[in-house]
Amino acid sequence: MLTVDSTSLDAELLDYPLHMRHALQLAERVFTATPNPRVGCVIVAAEGDNRVVGEGWHQRPGAEHAEIHALARAGELARGSTVFVTLEPCSHHGKTPPCADALVAAGVKRVVIASLDPFPKVAGSGVQRLEQAGVEVIQLSDFESRARAINRGYFKRQTTGLPFVRCKLAMSLDGRTAAANRESRWITGPQARTDVQRMRAASCAIVTGVGTVLEDDPALTVRLEQLDLTETQRQDNAFALSRQPLRVVMDSSLRIPVKARILEQSGATLLITHASSGPCYPGATEIVTVPVESADTAGRVSPATVLELLASRYDVNEVLLEAGPVLAGAFVQAGLVDELTVYIAGKLLGSKGLPLLELPGLQSMTDQIELAITSVTRVGDDCRIVASFGQPASNQSRS
Repeated sequence: MLTVDSTSLDAELLDYPLHMRHALQLAERVFTATPNPRVGCVIVAAEGDNRVVGEGWHQRPGAEHAEIHALARAGELARGSTVFVTLEPCSHHGKTPPCADALVAAGVKRVVIASLDPFPKVAGSGVQRLEQAGVEVIQLSDFESRARAINRGYFKRQTTGLPFVRCKLAMSLDGRTAAANRESRWITGPQARTDVQRMRAASCAIVTGVGTVLEDDPALTVRLEQLDLTETQRQDNAFALSRQPLRVVMDSSLRIPVKARILEQSGATLLITHASSGPCYPGATEIVTVPVESADTAGRVSPATVLELLASRYDVNEVLLEAGPVLAGAFVQAGLVDELTVYIAGKLLGSKGLPLLELPGLQSMTDQIELAITSVTRVGDDCRIVASFGQPASNQSRS
Protein backbone atom coordinates (compact mmCIF):
# COMPACT_ATOMS: atom_id res chain seq x y z
CA MET A 1 0.00 0.00 0.00
CA LEU A 2 1.26 3.44 -0.94
CA THR A 3 0.63 6.10 1.73
CA VAL A 4 0.88 9.64 0.39
CA ASP A 5 -0.41 13.18 0.83
CA SER A 6 -3.01 13.84 -1.85
CA THR A 7 -1.27 17.08 -2.87
CA SER A 8 1.64 15.00 -4.16
CA LEU A 9 -0.60 13.27 -6.72
CA ASP A 10 -1.47 14.59 -10.16
CA ALA A 11 -4.93 16.16 -9.77
CA GLU A 12 -5.25 16.71 -13.53
CA LEU A 13 -5.30 12.97 -14.15
CA LEU A 14 -7.46 12.18 -11.12
CA ASP A 15 -8.68 14.71 -8.57
CA TYR A 16 -7.95 12.69 -5.44
CA PRO A 17 -8.96 15.40 -2.90
CA LEU A 18 -12.25 16.12 -4.69
CA HIS A 19 -13.39 12.51 -4.70
CA MET A 20 -12.26 11.71 -1.16
CA ARG A 21 -14.08 14.79 0.16
CA HIS A 22 -17.15 13.55 -1.70
CA ALA A 23 -16.83 10.11 -0.06
CA LEU A 24 -16.45 11.67 3.40
CA GLN A 25 -19.56 13.80 2.82
CA LEU A 26 -21.49 10.66 1.91
CA ALA A 27 -20.35 8.98 5.14
CA GLU A 28 -21.59 11.99 7.10
CA ARG A 29 -25.11 11.75 5.67
CA VAL A 30 -26.20 9.43 8.46
CA PHE A 31 -26.15 10.30 12.16
CA THR A 32 -25.12 6.77 13.08
CA ALA A 33 -24.83 3.21 11.81
CA THR A 34 -24.05 1.89 15.29
CA PRO A 35 -22.31 -0.32 16.13
CA ASN A 36 -20.79 -0.13 12.65
CA PRO A 37 -18.72 2.78 11.35
CA ARG A 38 -20.07 5.38 8.96
CA VAL A 39 -18.50 4.87 5.53
CA GLY A 40 -18.80 6.59 2.15
CA CYS A 41 -17.68 5.35 -1.26
CA VAL A 42 -17.26 7.01 -4.68
CA ILE A 43 -16.38 5.19 -7.92
CA VAL A 44 -14.67 7.19 -10.68
CA ALA A 45 -14.72 5.97 -14.29
CA ALA A 46 -11.70 4.35 -15.88
CA GLU A 47 -11.26 6.83 -18.70
CA GLY A 48 -9.76 9.45 -16.37
CA ASP A 49 -12.21 12.34 -16.82
CA ASN A 50 -13.05 12.39 -13.10
CA ARG A 51 -16.58 11.18 -13.90
CA VAL A 52 -18.36 9.65 -10.90
CA VAL A 53 -20.20 6.50 -11.98
CA GLY A 54 -21.27 5.19 -8.59
CA GLU A 55 -21.61 6.29 -5.01
CA GLY A 56 -22.91 4.81 -1.77
CA TRP A 57 -22.84 5.03 1.98
CA HIS A 58 -23.48 2.62 4.83
CA GLN A 59 -26.96 3.27 6.20
CA ARG A 60 -27.58 0.71 8.94
CA PRO A 61 -26.06 -2.36 10.60
CA GLY A 62 -26.74 -5.53 8.64
CA ALA A 63 -27.33 -3.61 5.41
CA GLU A 64 -25.00 -3.58 2.42
CA HIS A 65 -21.82 -1.62 2.92
CA ALA A 66 -20.96 1.60 1.10
CA GLU A 67 -18.81 -0.16 -1.50
CA ILE A 68 -21.60 -2.57 -2.45
CA HIS A 69 -24.10 0.28 -2.93
CA ALA A 70 -21.61 2.15 -5.10
CA LEU A 71 -20.77 -0.93 -7.18
CA ALA A 72 -24.45 -1.59 -7.80
CA ARG A 73 -24.89 1.94 -9.16
CA ALA A 74 -21.75 1.75 -11.29
CA GLY A 75 -22.52 -1.62 -12.85
CA GLU A 76 -20.10 -2.53 -15.66
CA LEU A 77 -18.55 0.95 -15.45
CA ALA A 78 -16.80 -0.20 -12.26
CA ARG A 79 -14.35 -2.27 -14.34
CA GLY A 80 -11.00 -0.49 -14.47
CA SER A 81 -12.27 2.26 -12.18
CA THR A 82 -10.75 4.00 -9.14
CA VAL A 83 -12.70 3.55 -5.93
CA PHE A 84 -12.52 6.13 -3.15
CA VAL A 85 -13.65 4.79 0.23
CA THR A 86 -13.30 6.43 3.62
CA LEU A 87 -12.40 3.24 5.48
CA GLU A 88 -10.46 0.14 4.46
CA PRO A 89 -12.82 -2.35 2.75
CA CYS A 90 -13.72 -5.30 4.95
CA SER A 91 -12.23 -8.72 4.24
CA HIS A 92 -14.29 -10.98 6.52
CA HIS A 93 -17.75 -12.52 6.47
CA GLY A 94 -19.90 -10.74 9.03
CA LYS A 95 -23.57 -9.96 8.43
CA THR A 96 -22.57 -9.24 4.82
CA PRO A 97 -19.90 -10.72 2.48
CA PRO A 98 -16.43 -9.10 2.23
CA CYS A 99 -16.33 -5.82 0.32
CA ALA A 100 -12.73 -6.47 -0.74
CA ASP A 101 -13.88 -9.57 -2.63
CA ALA A 102 -16.70 -7.63 -4.30
CA LEU A 103 -14.26 -4.95 -5.48
CA VAL A 104 -11.95 -7.59 -6.91
CA ALA A 105 -14.83 -9.35 -8.67
CA ALA A 106 -15.96 -6.02 -10.18
CA GLY A 107 -12.53 -5.57 -11.77
CA VAL A 108 -11.63 -2.22 -10.21
CA LYS A 109 -8.12 -0.95 -10.93
CA ARG A 110 -7.38 1.09 -7.83
CA VAL A 111 -8.78 1.61 -4.33
CA VAL A 112 -8.02 4.84 -2.46
CA ILE A 113 -8.71 4.85 1.28
CA ALA A 114 -8.59 7.53 3.95
CA SER A 115 -7.93 5.20 6.88
CA LEU A 116 -7.22 1.61 7.79
CA ASP A 117 -9.92 -0.19 9.79
CA PRO A 118 -8.90 -0.85 13.43
CA PHE A 119 -11.34 -3.80 13.73
CA PRO A 120 -9.11 -6.84 14.39
CA LYS A 121 -10.85 -8.96 11.73
CA VAL A 122 -9.93 -6.35 9.10
CA ALA A 123 -6.93 -4.24 10.28
CA GLY A 124 -4.91 -4.38 7.07
CA SER A 125 -6.25 -7.67 5.73
CA GLY A 126 -8.64 -5.81 3.41
CA VAL A 127 -5.71 -4.02 1.82
CA GLN A 128 -3.79 -7.30 1.62
CA ARG A 129 -6.69 -9.05 -0.12
CA LEU A 130 -6.93 -6.28 -2.74
CA GLU A 131 -3.20 -6.17 -3.42
CA GLN A 132 -2.98 -9.95 -3.73
CA ALA A 133 -5.57 -9.68 -6.51
CA GLY A 134 -3.55 -7.02 -8.32
CA VAL A 135 -5.58 -4.00 -7.20
CA GLU A 136 -3.48 -0.92 -6.42
CA VAL A 137 -4.19 0.53 -2.95
CA ILE A 138 -3.37 4.10 -1.91
CA GLN A 139 -3.97 5.72 1.46
CA LEU A 140 -4.34 9.52 1.54
CA SER A 141 -2.61 10.51 4.76
CA ASP A 142 -4.01 14.04 4.75
CA PHE A 143 -7.58 12.71 4.99
CA GLU A 144 -6.98 10.20 7.76
CA SER A 145 -7.77 12.51 10.71
CA ARG A 146 -11.12 13.56 9.21
CA ALA A 147 -12.03 9.95 8.44
CA ARG A 148 -11.21 8.94 12.00
CA ALA A 149 -13.17 11.90 13.41
CA ILE A 150 -16.33 10.75 11.61
CA ASN A 151 -16.05 7.46 13.49
CA ARG A 152 -14.25 8.59 16.61
CA GLY A 153 -16.31 6.32 18.87
CA TYR A 154 -15.74 3.29 16.65
CA PHE A 155 -11.99 3.91 16.55
CA LYS A 156 -11.78 4.48 20.30
CA ARG A 157 -13.75 1.33 21.16
CA GLN A 158 -11.68 -0.81 18.82
CA THR A 159 -8.35 0.52 20.07
CA THR A 160 -8.98 1.14 23.80
CA GLY A 161 -12.05 -0.88 24.75
CA LEU A 162 -13.88 2.30 25.78
CA PRO A 163 -16.47 4.45 23.97
CA PHE A 164 -16.04 8.09 23.04
CA VAL A 165 -17.70 10.22 25.73
CA ARG A 166 -19.24 13.61 25.09
CA CYS A 167 -20.54 15.49 28.11
CA LYS A 168 -23.38 17.88 27.29
CA LEU A 169 -23.94 20.82 29.64
CA ALA A 170 -26.08 23.96 29.58
CA MET A 171 -25.39 26.97 31.75
CA SER A 172 -26.14 30.61 32.31
CA LEU A 173 -23.59 33.32 31.58
CA ASP A 174 -22.51 33.16 35.23
CA GLY A 175 -21.84 29.43 35.04
CA ARG A 176 -25.00 28.02 36.68
CA THR A 177 -26.89 24.96 35.48
CA ALA A 178 -29.99 25.55 37.62
CA ALA A 179 -31.47 28.29 39.76
CA ALA A 180 -31.18 28.31 43.57
CA ASN A 181 -34.51 26.42 43.79
CA ARG A 182 -32.99 23.81 41.38
CA GLU A 183 -35.22 24.75 38.41
CA SER A 184 -33.38 24.25 35.12
CA ARG A 185 -36.06 24.30 32.37
CA TRP A 186 -35.23 26.00 30.21
CA ILE A 187 -31.84 27.67 30.38
CA THR A 188 -31.26 27.54 26.62
CA GLY A 189 -33.56 28.28 23.71
CA PRO A 190 -35.30 25.99 21.18
CA GLN A 191 -32.46 25.97 18.64
CA ALA A 192 -30.01 24.69 21.25
CA ARG A 193 -32.49 22.03 22.32
CA THR A 194 -32.81 20.92 18.67
CA ASP A 195 -29.04 20.67 18.55
CA VAL A 196 -29.10 18.40 21.60
CA GLN A 197 -31.75 16.19 20.01
CA ARG A 198 -29.44 15.63 17.05
CA MET A 199 -26.63 14.73 19.44
CA ARG A 200 -28.91 12.18 21.06
CA ALA A 201 -29.88 10.71 17.69
CA ALA A 202 -26.19 10.24 16.85
CA SER A 203 -25.37 8.59 20.18
CA CYS A 204 -25.34 4.89 20.98
CA ALA A 205 -26.14 5.44 24.65
CA ILE A 206 -27.19 8.28 26.94
CA VAL A 207 -25.80 8.03 30.48
CA THR A 208 -27.17 9.76 33.55
CA GLY A 209 -27.27 9.28 37.30
CA VAL A 210 -30.13 8.38 39.59
CA GLY A 211 -29.84 11.83 41.19
CA THR A 212 -30.84 13.46 37.90
CA VAL A 213 -33.74 11.01 37.53
CA LEU A 214 -35.00 11.79 41.06
CA GLU A 215 -34.54 15.53 40.58
CA ASP A 216 -35.82 16.09 37.03
CA ASP A 217 -37.61 12.86 35.99
CA PRO A 218 -36.27 13.13 32.41
CA ALA A 219 -37.29 10.94 29.48
CA LEU A 220 -33.87 11.16 27.74
CA THR A 221 -35.33 10.23 24.37
CA VAL A 222 -34.84 11.51 20.84
CA ARG A 223 -37.85 13.69 20.06
CA LEU A 224 -38.39 13.38 16.34
CA GLU A 225 -40.54 16.49 16.09
CA GLN A 226 -37.66 18.61 17.45
CA LEU A 227 -34.98 17.40 15.03
CA ASP A 228 -35.94 19.86 12.27
CA LEU A 229 -34.80 17.62 9.40
CA THR A 230 -35.37 17.88 5.68
CA GLU A 231 -37.13 15.02 3.92
CA THR A 232 -33.79 13.84 2.48
CA GLN A 233 -32.23 13.85 5.94
CA ARG A 234 -35.14 11.82 7.25
CA GLN A 235 -34.74 9.26 4.48
CA ASP A 236 -30.98 9.01 5.00
CA ASN A 237 -31.45 8.56 8.72
CA ALA A 238 -34.32 6.09 8.69
CA PHE A 239 -32.29 3.75 10.90
CA ALA A 240 -31.22 6.43 13.40
CA LEU A 241 -34.79 7.69 13.67
CA SER A 242 -36.24 4.20 14.10
CA ARG A 243 -34.39 3.50 17.35
CA GLN A 244 -33.83 5.15 20.68
CA PRO A 245 -30.31 5.24 22.11
CA LEU A 246 -29.77 2.92 25.05
CA ARG A 247 -30.63 4.87 28.21
CA VAL A 248 -28.27 4.11 31.08
CA VAL A 249 -28.86 5.05 34.72
CA MET A 250 -26.07 4.71 37.27
CA ASP A 251 -27.92 3.78 40.45
CA SER A 252 -25.80 2.04 43.09
CA SER A 253 -28.73 1.10 45.37
CA LEU A 254 -31.70 1.02 42.92
CA ARG A 255 -33.44 4.13 44.19
CA ILE A 256 -35.04 4.83 40.82
CA PRO A 257 -38.86 4.83 41.06
CA VAL A 258 -40.74 2.13 39.14
CA LYS A 259 -42.83 4.87 37.52
CA ALA A 260 -39.90 7.04 36.45
CA ARG A 261 -40.46 8.51 32.97
CA ILE A 262 -37.17 7.16 31.70
CA LEU A 263 -38.45 3.60 32.24
CA GLU A 264 -41.70 4.17 30.38
CA GLN A 265 -40.26 5.28 27.01
CA SER A 266 -39.80 3.21 23.87
CA GLY A 267 -36.45 1.49 23.63
CA ALA A 268 -34.40 -0.05 26.43
CA THR A 269 -33.17 1.34 29.73
CA LEU A 270 -30.18 -0.14 31.53
CA LEU A 271 -29.80 0.21 35.30
CA ILE A 272 -26.26 -0.34 36.54
CA THR A 273 -26.15 -1.01 40.26
CA HIS A 274 -24.41 -2.63 43.19
CA ALA A 275 -27.71 -3.93 44.54
CA SER A 276 -28.36 -7.66 44.28
CA SER A 277 -32.14 -7.21 44.32
CA GLY A 278 -34.72 -4.49 43.92
CA PRO A 279 -38.24 -3.61 42.75
CA CYS A 280 -39.86 -5.21 39.72
CA TYR A 281 -39.24 -2.75 36.90
CA PRO A 282 -40.97 -2.54 33.47
CA GLY A 283 -40.13 -5.16 30.84
CA ALA A 284 -37.74 -3.06 28.71
CA THR A 285 -35.56 -2.38 31.74
CA GLU A 286 -32.40 -4.41 32.18
CA ILE A 287 -30.55 -4.49 35.50
CA VAL A 288 -26.83 -5.19 35.61
CA THR A 289 -25.22 -5.66 39.00
CA VAL A 290 -21.52 -4.82 39.13
CA PRO A 291 -19.22 -5.76 42.04
CA VAL A 292 -19.16 -3.43 45.01
CA GLU A 293 -15.38 -3.69 44.83
CA SER A 294 -15.50 -1.65 41.63
CA ALA A 295 -17.20 1.32 43.34
CA ASP A 296 -15.55 4.72 43.30
CA THR A 297 -14.26 6.40 46.46
CA ALA A 298 -17.77 7.65 47.30
CA GLY A 299 -19.25 4.14 47.07
CA ARG A 300 -21.00 4.88 43.79
CA VAL A 301 -20.96 2.84 40.60
CA SER A 302 -17.62 3.58 38.97
CA PRO A 303 -17.74 5.57 35.69
CA ALA A 304 -14.90 3.42 34.29
CA THR A 305 -16.83 0.23 35.04
CA VAL A 306 -19.89 1.60 33.24
CA LEU A 307 -17.95 2.55 30.11
CA GLU A 308 -16.09 -0.76 29.95
CA LEU A 309 -19.41 -2.60 30.26
CA LEU A 310 -21.09 -0.52 27.55
CA ALA A 311 -18.23 -1.08 25.12
CA SER A 312 -17.70 -4.80 25.73
CA ARG A 313 -21.26 -6.06 26.20
CA TYR A 314 -23.35 -3.56 24.23
CA ASP A 315 -20.92 -2.47 21.45
CA VAL A 316 -21.43 1.18 22.36
CA ASN A 317 -19.25 3.52 20.31
CA GLU A 318 -20.46 6.93 21.50
CA VAL A 319 -21.84 7.97 24.86
CA LEU A 320 -23.69 11.19 25.53
CA LEU A 321 -23.36 12.05 29.22
CA GLU A 322 -26.35 14.07 30.46
CA ALA A 323 -25.93 14.30 34.19
CA GLY A 324 -25.78 16.68 37.12
CA PRO A 325 -22.62 18.47 38.28
CA VAL A 326 -21.54 15.70 40.67
CA LEU A 327 -21.62 12.77 38.22
CA ALA A 328 -20.38 14.86 35.28
CA GLY A 329 -17.54 16.10 37.46
CA ALA A 330 -16.70 12.54 38.48
CA PHE A 331 -16.36 11.49 34.84
CA VAL A 332 -14.16 14.51 34.11
CA GLN A 333 -11.89 13.92 37.11
CA ALA A 334 -11.56 10.25 36.18
CA GLY A 335 -10.25 11.35 32.78
CA LEU A 336 -13.10 9.60 30.98
CA VAL A 337 -14.63 12.53 29.07
CA ASP A 338 -13.29 13.17 25.58
CA GLU A 339 -15.29 16.27 24.79
CA LEU A 340 -17.38 18.89 26.54
CA THR A 341 -20.23 20.53 24.65
CA VAL A 342 -21.40 23.52 26.66
CA TYR A 343 -24.38 25.68 25.72
CA ILE A 344 -24.25 29.16 27.23
CA ALA A 345 -27.38 31.28 27.54
CA GLY A 346 -27.37 35.05 27.97
CA LYS A 347 -28.88 34.81 31.45
CA LEU A 348 -27.71 35.26 35.04
CA LEU A 349 -28.94 32.84 37.71
CA GLY A 350 -26.96 34.07 40.70
CA SER A 351 -24.31 32.65 43.02
CA LYS A 352 -26.75 30.29 44.79
CA GLY A 353 -27.47 28.35 41.60
CA LEU A 354 -25.94 24.94 40.84
CA PRO A 355 -22.42 24.99 39.36
CA LEU A 356 -21.49 23.51 36.00
CA LEU A 357 -19.31 20.76 37.48
CA GLU A 358 -18.38 19.55 40.95
CA LEU A 359 -14.61 19.19 40.89
CA PRO A 360 -13.38 18.73 44.46
CA GLY A 361 -9.68 18.95 45.12
CA LEU A 362 -8.87 21.76 42.71
CA GLN A 363 -7.30 24.34 45.00
CA SER A 364 -4.86 26.34 42.90
CA MET A 365 -3.96 27.16 39.31
CA THR A 366 -1.54 24.24 39.30
CA ASP A 367 -4.55 21.91 39.79
CA GLN A 368 -6.39 23.16 36.74
CA ILE A 369 -7.73 20.76 34.10
CA GLU A 370 -6.79 22.02 30.65
CA LEU A 371 -8.93 21.68 27.55
CA ALA A 372 -8.63 22.98 23.99
CA ILE A 373 -11.58 24.96 22.67
CA THR A 374 -12.19 23.46 19.24
CA SER A 375 -15.25 25.45 18.16
CA VAL A 376 -17.42 28.37 19.19
CA THR A 377 -20.79 28.56 17.43
CA ARG A 378 -23.89 30.74 17.72
CA VAL A 379 -26.99 28.52 18.10
CA GLY A 380 -30.10 30.67 18.09
CA ASP A 381 -29.79 33.09 21.01
CA ASP A 382 -27.24 30.85 22.73
CA CYS A 383 -23.58 30.00 22.24
CA ARG A 384 -22.17 26.48 21.90
CA ILE A 385 -18.60 25.84 22.95
CA VAL A 386 -16.95 22.53 22.18
CA ALA A 387 -13.80 21.76 24.15
CA SER A 388 -11.68 18.64 23.91
CA PHE A 389 -9.32 16.98 26.34
CA GLY A 390 -5.95 16.46 24.70
CA GLN A 391 -7.08 18.10 21.45
CA PRO A 392 -4.41 20.18 19.67
CA ALA A 393 -5.22 23.89 19.90
CA SER A 394 -4.51 24.28 16.16
CA ASN A 395 -7.83 22.56 15.41
CA GLN A 396 -9.85 25.48 16.74
CA SER A 397 -12.66 26.95 14.66
CA ARG A 398 -15.27 29.62 15.07
CA SER A 399 -18.58 30.16 13.32
